[in-house]
Amino acid sequence: MNVSSTDKRTQVIASLVEGTSINATCRITGVAKHTVLKLLKNLGCACAAYHNTHIRNLRVRHVQCDEIWAFIYAKQKNVSLEQMQQGAGDVWTWTAICADTKLIISYTLGDRGAGTATAFMQDVAARIAN
Repeated sequence: MNVSSTDKRTQVIASLVEGTSINATCRITGVAKHTVLKLLKNLGCACAAYHNTHIRNLRVRHVQCDEIWAFIYAKQKNVSLEQMQQGAGDVWTWTAICADTKLIISYTLGDRGAGTATAFMQDVAARIAN
C-alpha cells in the first residue's frame, strides 16, 4: 500500500466515513484509487473480525431485525447468467439491532430465502446472552 503515514490513512478514512465518494476522496487526499480501495478492504476486514470477536454475550431487551434490498451491477431481471455467476444481481442486507442502544448485533448479505434467514437468526441468537 502506498499510503505510508497514519495521518494520510486517517484523512482517507475520515473522508469515506463522511460519505465522500471514492473518486472524490482520491482527488481530495491525493491518494491513488487502488490504494484507497485496498485500505477500504483492509479496514472492512478488520472491522468485521472485531465485530465477530467482541459482539458476543450481549444482554439486550429489544432486538429489531430487518432486511433491505439492493443490487450489485444490475437488477436481477437484467442480469445474464454469466454476470450472475460473478455475483451480479439482487442482494439483501439482513440486520439485527439493539433497539435501546442502536448497536448492530448481527448482519449478513445474501438472498431473501429461508436458508439465509435461518442462518442469520441463528447467528443473532448465538450473540445474545439472555
